[in-house]
Amino acid sequence: MGRPSILMKRKLLVFLAACVFALAVLALRVLYIQLAHGERLQRLAYEQQTRDRLIAPDRGSILDRNLVKIAGTQSVATISVIYNQLGDREATAIALSRELEMELEAVQTRVNRRVALERIAMRVEMDVAERVRELQLPGVVVDEDIRRVYPFGSLASHVVGFVGRDNQGIIGLEARYDSYLAGQSGRILTETDVRGIEIRGGGEHRIDPTPGYSLVTSIDVVLQQYAEQAIGLAVERHNAKRGSIILMCPHTGQLLAMANKPDFDLNEPFAINDPELAAAWHTLSQEQRGDALNRMWRNPSINDTYEPGSTFKIFTSVAGLEAGVITPDSRFVCNGIHTVGGRQIRCWRYPRAHGAINFREGVFTSCNPVFMITAERLTAERFYDYFSKFGFRERTGIDVPGEATGIVHRPENVGPVELATMSFGQSFQITPLQLLRGASAVVNGGRLVTPHFATHLLDADGAVAHTFDHPVSEPVISRETSDIMREILEGVVYTGTGNRTYLPGFRVGGKTATSEKLPRRSGRYIASFMAFAPADDPRVLALVLIDEPKGAYYGGMIAGPVMREILQNALPYLGVAPEFNEQEQQLPETQRVSVPDFSDISVTAALRIIRELGLEAAVEGQGDAVRAQFPRAGDEVNRGAKIIIYTSH
Repeated sequence: MGRPSILMKRKLLVFLAACVFALAVLALRVLYIQLAHGERLQRLAYEQQTRDRLIAPDRGSILDRNLVKIAGTQSVATISVIYNQLGDREATAIALSRELEMELEAVQTRVNRRVALERIAMRVEMDVAERVRELQLPGVVVDEDIRRVYPFGSLASHVVGFVGRDNQGIIGLEARYDSYLAGQSGRILTETDVRGIEIRGGGEHRIDPTPGYSLVTSIDVVLQQYAEQAIGLAVERHNAKRGSIILMCPHTGQLLAMANKPDFDLNEPFAINDPELAAAWHTLSQEQRGDALNRMWRNPSINDTYEPGSTFKIFTSVAGLEAGVITPDSRFVCNGIHTVGGRQIRCWRYPRAHGAINFREGVFTSCNPVFMITAERLTAERFYDYFSKFGFRERTGIDVPGEATGIVHRPENVGPVELATMSFGQSFQITPLQLLRGASAVVNGGRLVTPHFATHLLDADGAVAHTFDHPVSEPVISRETSDIMREILEGVVYTGTGNRTYLPGFRVGGKTATSEKLPRRSGRYIASFMAFAPADDPRVLALVLIDEPKGAYYGGMIAGPVMREILQNALPYLGVAPEFNEQEQQLPETQRVSVPDFSDISVTAALRIIRELGLEAAVEGQGDAVRAQFPRAGDEVNRGAKIIIYTSH
């Protein structure tokens, strides 16, 4: 009897030990699940027992430098149906179709869709949503929503960008700063049974949305409007393909305006702005439509590259001065042609020549041989060193997406001809903004800025929540060279090729350019003008580009007057008061001059008479009208020429 009793006790102990072990394992497993997965499982259980609907947050506004709203939000509603809670589906569809002014068939399809929550309509006006709510249709819910609105329509459209159906930024600042602007969605939680039907008296829990931050930018709405009006009229007047104007503070990189024409309406971003393309829209494939929209939304100021032409001579000048291979008084001789590597490269003035001039005069007259010789003295290695210093081999770092990089020869592939053509802005491509960024260092004392729009964020109470930092480089050139170039470029406007930008009372510096597009001799040009003012302490740095103007195409002739108009409006607005020198104070307010009938004489003869009267003229037309900038004896009468006469300062 003793042995079985001992055996039973041993079995009992083993059993108890196994139970304790199993309980311990179970407890550890429960503890592990609780610690490692408890939060997730609780969330899953809660989601199974509740239904939630998202509440769109109030997207932050985009403001100009004076807190003028460029992009904002408007309260609207979203109408949805919960399938398992619907009553008479046919009656519901008819009622919603009537109130929402939608096709009945489309509403019926959505109402009969077997999903937990189906959206019927978004961005519904609040008065319409209130009428739907008053119908008290079972299973129909009306939730808060927002719609993005742009009070100025197309103003700065390529910069500001727009949002999609989900209020997520698509292009421009809306896309770049989406994480700050978007905010966080709220939720409405409703208790349901296993079939997803709302429990009577189960209650509803609301989690309020968190509004997004408002973005304060450097854009000035007034300056942006000036720029858009000026470039829009210029594109229309010259029947150009497109045009751009950029205004920037050269000391900080803050972009005051960036205008591109044609543009598009931010409130209707999918509406094609080309009437011919819009008429043929139904014939295009999805891919073709996508390409057309992308072209319309593309920001040419940062997304497209071009040969800068003579505006680049500024940088060849600075490199030569910094390296000590020239001085402002260095002597040159222009024969109209300069031979490089066995190839003859013309001055723009060919067949005439500038003759014996100093470097300063070479900049005033934009003489190509002066810059080719300067580049030869620099050598390709040092030329490329300065090319890199001015940021032409990198992006500018602007805070909108899609910035392009330049297209440049590899240094090892640069021979004498390539170096010569690069010296006056050909055989490579950069973006307009790269040019302006490089110019900022030339005129601000030597530092490269980072062009940008964002300055700081505001919270819902209007307090500053974050300030953006945009780096400024260490000096890339000396202040002395910067001072010399500002003085020389002021002379370009006062006495040189940029004289059509001259503004009495304001000290303006600048440089013209006429860039021939590829392929050469296609008759397609970009007329441009880079300027800054006041010349002694620049408050604004500006660039005007007019792409493929018809008729006259020279930068000084086409882009110069546009720049003058911009600065004439912008400088007083920025608080720059005119200061007239002694000569300007003596200028008569008006001058009446009689001119003869030019209809039966050659263009050359007409220009000679005009200049003898102390006036200047621009010529538009074909044949010898185009050649009138280089007049020769024996030009025939050209009745198609249009001569524009203006006074010289």
